[in-house]
Order: sequence, then C-alpha cells, then structure tokens
Amino acid sequence: MPLSACIIAFNEAARIGDCLASLAFCDEIVVVDSGSTDGTVQLCEAAGARVLQRPFDGFRSQKQFAVEQARHDWVLCLDADERVSPELRESILAARATGFAGAAGYRFPRLSDYFGRFLRHGNAYPDRVLRLFDRRRGGWRGQREIHEAASVDGPVRTLRGDLIHYPYRSLEQQLAKTQRYARMMAEHEFARGKRASWTKLVLSPAWRFWRGYVLRAGFLDGWRGLVYAYVRANYVRQKAIMLWLLQHGQPVADPPRE
Repeated sequence: MPLSACIIAFNEAARIGDCLASLAFCDEIVVVDSGSTDGTVQLCEAAGARVLQRPFDGFRSQKQFAVEQARHDWVLCLDADERVSPELRESILAARATGFAGAAGYRFPRLSDYFGRFLRHGNAYPDRVLRLFDRRRGGWRGQREIHEAASVDGPVRTLRGDLIHYPYRSLEQQLAKTQRYARMMAEHEFARGKRASWTKLVLSPAWRFWRGYVLRAGFLDGWRGLVYAYVRANYVRQKAIMLWLLQHGQPVADPPRE
C-alpha cells in the first residue's frame, strides 16, 4: 500500500531535516511551503521531497491542500517540528503490510520535548493525534484554522510508538506562539457566537492548571511540568480575556501599519 507523507513548512531549515529523515520509509514526501527564505526549500528538495508553494491562509487549509496534492490516498501528516520514532515507524509498517485493513485512520501518542526533557505526564502526554488516514474517507475538515484536527469516516485504531515533538525553541517563542494562538481562537469563537463570562475568566485558567498539574500528575515532570502547566493555564486566561474584549467592542491586536 503506497504511502505519502505531507508536511507544511515556513522557515524550518533548522528542524525539518530530522523530520524528513524520519519519513524515509514513505513512498513520497510532499512539502507545502509558504515562502521560506532560510533555505528550507533547498533542504527539502535535496532530501528528495516534492515542494509546492502556497500562501499561508490557515493551518487547516494549508494541511488539507498538502493532502490533496499527494499522489497516494493513504497519507501521513507531520509538522516540521515532529519526527516518527523507530517504534512508531515499525507500527506503521506493520499496518501498511496488512493494507491498513479495517481502519480509515490511525492515531498515536505525541511526546513533546520541553527544555531538554520529554514531558510524560499532565496535559502534555499522551496527546494522541490522528495523522495517518485514508484521504478518501476524511482529512483536515471543518472551519477552524487553529488547533486543527483531522477526522475520518470509519474506524480509527491506535498504534504503538510515539510521534516525537519539538514544539518550542525557547520560552520566549512559546509565549509568543501561545498568545498568537489565543487571539486566533478567541476570534474564531467570537465569530461563531461564543461569549466569555466572568466565571470563565477566573475559573477556566485555574481548572486547566489543576487538571494538568495535579489530576493528570504533571508534577511528576518536575519543574518543567510546573512551568508547562502555568504557561498552558495562561493560554486559557489570554483566550478568555481576548474573547471578553471582543464582545465589548475592543481590539485585541495592533492595527496594521501603513
């Protein structure tokens, strides 16, 4: 059963090499780039990937476009900061040897690096994601462009092995990324009629921290687990504040400069 790997990228020269190497077992690699200037395109082409250019208009749309450009119906979707672990590769190969029988898609846990250690507890793990699927039966569907997720019509099975994730280059980059995502989610929810309340402003961040750090044992990841739980709770707080401002007619971002 032929298999296409699909990646979206923008200025990922420092990280995409390991991602491409982990996908060597696939029959083709499709990279949809959105105007990289750091050598990402040349690196991908040198690795044998087929690179397509498309202006970025949302994570979901970009990923669905990549899936549609694949030559094969079974696709494996990764971000440039992700790698297929050896155990996961063997699980995928075993499923492919059966022709992916009895499944429309497969999910597997994602293991994230955080300041030099992998987080194995709390809200960070197992973080199962559906990334291997038959595009004839699903894809990156829906209207939400942020926190996008693939879905399929049919059985979804779970594979052994982790998808290795290197999401943040630094704390500063993580804070900037979570603030951008919070704004995008607040705008998405506001456009669909969702509204914030004072109880949500106060209680939702506290619940996110309590659930991840205490109930899901994030404390077992040491100080990294504590920092991660605080940052994720802060994301919930930022999203609620931005939604509150939007429903009161206030801007949540600087106006574009001329």
